[in-house]
Amino acid sequence: MLTTLVSHPVGYGWGWGPGPWFLLVPLFWFGLIALFFAIGSRRRRRYWGSWDGPRDGGSARAVLAERYARGEIDETEYRSRLEVLLASDRPQG
Repeated sequence: MLTTLVSHPVGYGWGWGPGPWFLLVPLFWFGLIALFFAIGSRRRRRYWGSWDGPRDGGSARAVLAERYARGEIDETEYRSRLEVLLASDRPQG
């Protein structure tokens, strides 16, 4: 009768406590939330663009205006190229 009382430990059933395994549940949720925020920030950045401006170096109109401002092209060339750009932006139909 005494052997049955000693063979059944009290507490968690193993006698050693929960051990380090109880840390896995909070780490899992922390990792899942961090992954959620990382994916969300990448999508937001892709949609809105980065704070540095467009990744392709800017729109064609901005590049054209910049070249005109630096004096690389004159006013007539600027206006003719701008007409071509505006004509290509218009919907065909």
